[in-house]
Amino acid sequence: MESFKTELKNNLIQNILPYWMNEMVDPRGGFYGRRDGENNLDADAPKGAILNARILWTFSSAYLHLKDARYLEMATRAKDYILEYFIDQEHGGAYWSVNADGSPLDTKKQFYAIAFIIYGFAEYYRATGDEEALKVALDLFHCIEVYSRDNEKDGYIEAMTRDWEPIADMRLSEHDANSSKTMNTHLHIIEGYTNLMRALKEKHEKMSGSVVSDNASSEVTSELDRQIIKVEEATRNLLRIFLDRIENPKTHHLILFFDDDWNKLNDAESYGHDIEASWLLLETAQVIGDPALTAETLDHTYHIARAALQGRCWDGSMVYERHPDGHYDNDKHWWVQAEDVIGQLYLVCFHADAAASESDGTTFRQRELSNAYQSWRYIADNLIDPAGEWYWSRRADGSINMSDDKAGFWKCPYHNSRMCLESMHILSMMSE
Repeated sequence: MESFKTELKNNLIQNILPYWMNEMVDPRGGFYGRRDGENNLDADAPKGAILNARILWTFSSAYLHLKDARYLEMATRAKDYILEYFIDQEHGGAYWSVNADGSPLDTKKQFYAIAFIIYGFAEYYRATGDEEALKVALDLFHCIEVYSRDNEKDGYIEAMTRDWEPIADMRLSEHDANSSKTMNTHLHIIEGYTNLMRALKEKHEKMSGSVVSDNASSEVTSELDRQIIKVEEATRNLLRIFLDRIENPKTHHLILFFDDDWNKLNDAESYGHDIEASWLLLETAQVIGDPALTAETLDHTYHIARAALQGRCWDGSMVYERHPDGHYDNDKHWWVQAEDVIGQLYLVCFHADAAASESDGTTFRQRELSNAYQSWRYIADNLIDPAGEWYWSRRADGSINMSDDKAGFWKCPYHNSRMCLESMHILSMMSE
């Protein structure tokens, strides 16, 4: 396990993070919006909220865990840019994209992107104790709760106009169905809410460890308690939506697209999202800290992970998805491989008891740990660019995909950096 951890750490600090520090810093402010698959810089490319929020989370988390001042500098650069150019000071929320000079471009409010900004600002608070960052995360939480949450039929809608009016095209991208409720947006809202809840609970723990000496301190503690209750209620509700509505009870795959009334719109299967959800949802239950809910979530996420692994190949890679008509997209996307490693390590660390009915728990752990390492080796041998960062994918025929971005609107340092950090943490837990 130590050599596994070392390989992951080396990839993080020698390959992924240096690429973003050396190749993507925009001297005009923030970070460039794009480098193409050949690593050619497009200095005038628009800048997306998702890319910038994911950069913020990545370097905040890297600083939190590794304490390298260079990572804090990058995180602060991302935080400052988002505050100045992405946060809508007039209507609240955040823009979907800005031009290269920072002027607003697409001003719609896509709740998926707002959730990622919550995720990043909560992590920055955890790394630094910056109260402004926590306030921004809470303000954006309230935006989602007010404008996206469907209090009548439950769940969260996808998008609105800048001034919070209904919008006809709610899609994240041209590849998505134009549905009002999606698994993907719910997954990343719960991801952001979980990290905000964790940040608030960590603040509460710190304050509880100090002596409350005056009424002002008591009022701060009481307000913090109210914030935790609100965020936890919303996060619990989201977890119930996944367990009761989004997980297909027959196949255990996640249903991807719904209408307002939660009617399923197609039967596609996304193996990367399944394996990502299998550990993110368990993490949510663990942060909530309710033993009964955690036990229930353990059972569900075990079956979601097993369903996801239907997309795993003999060489440790994972295919992208199965389309509604039954044919497969067999490309090996960078983010799917990264999430596959974490999901399999969660199986090793948390799910051996659930697997006891199928095989001996020790054998299960050994097999899944071996599988996780095999999946990492597929990444190391096939997706990592020695010049820095990872390629977008290997195509079904095994060739490197040089057509899609090396860095851009959707190609960010978050999935692969998080894989390294989270896997290092899980491996450390197992070696204790």
